[in-house]
Amino acid sequence: MRSNLAINDRLLVQARRAGCHRTKGETVNAALAECVTRRKQLALLGLFGRIDFDPAYDYKRDRRAKRR
Repeated sequence: MRSNLAINDRLLVQARRAGCHRTKGETVNAALAECVTRRKQLALLGLFGRIDFDPAYDYKRDRRAKRR
């Protein structure tokens, strides 16, 4: 999908250099992917302390049971 965007040229050049990207499009796509990843991480941090932890849970036992 093509779009015309007003992007700060200086910021775009800095982002391209910092990320070692070859093109403007590659730079913008990488920045968008990074933004989405960061927002998902922040959403997970919001769950910290809200999910109960079961100290008796043995993930290794469950992993072995799934292999059988």
